Amino acid sequence: MGKLLVNERDIVVPGEEVAEGMDYLPSLGTYRDKETLVSSQFGFVNISGRLVKVIPLSGRYNPRRDDIVIGRVADMTFSNWFVDVDYATEAVLSSKETGEYVQRGTDLSQIYGIGDYIIARVMGVSRQKAIDLSMRGPGLRKITTGRIIKVDSVKVPRIIGKEGSMISLIKEKTGCRIMVGQNGKVWIQGDDLKKERIAVEAINMINEKSFVNGLTEKIKEFLEKELKDVQ
Repeated sequence: MGKLLVNERDIVVPGEEVAEGMDYLPSLGTYRDKETLVSSQFGFVNISGRLVKVIPLSGRYNPRRDDIVIGRVADMTFSNWFVDVDYATEAVLSSKETGEYVQRGTDLSQIYGIGDYIIARVMGVSRQKAIDLSMRGPGLRKITTGRIIKVDSVKVPRIIGKEGSMISLIKEKTGCRIMVGQNGKVWIQGDDLKKERIAVEAINMINEKSFVNGLTEKIKEFLEKELKDVQ
């Protein structure tokens, strides 16, 4: 019979045994060594039925097809933009992938200039980890309002929450429009600057305390307390 050697949300290190027996199955951040499940990374334990995961507490963004990312235009040629998405190499956005017709010879800086932020989709990732972006799709656009903050990309699932529950809570309470990029950039825009600031603080709180039990309830309490005197 299987036996867990750790508890939900425990912090573990690489090589630490997390379960014994064949009843539990390895998932993200764990591997099987004979009849023992072992952590392969530094992070906190997540148990879902028979699956045992270790969610990393730190790490760089690893691009995947169809990721929604928020990036900054870093350079351009006559037909492409090069976009910083917090990865080792810059992603490429072709003028053919803007979602609108770009006439040959158009000055691309008139569409997206260096320093502009955009919301885009990862269209493809080559074996050499070259990233191609697309702006074709709902919600993909240039960012002209609000603010952008940086979080750990490995914390993005915690910030979004199960089935979007955490980020929906923040949106509902503050009335802010929020987009979380898989690369760890978050866009926040609110009609009320005080509520926008509270939304930023809530997201930063999740980023810092992602391993804490009962975090959703703590965020709810924080929002209600901070918003109490905000009209």
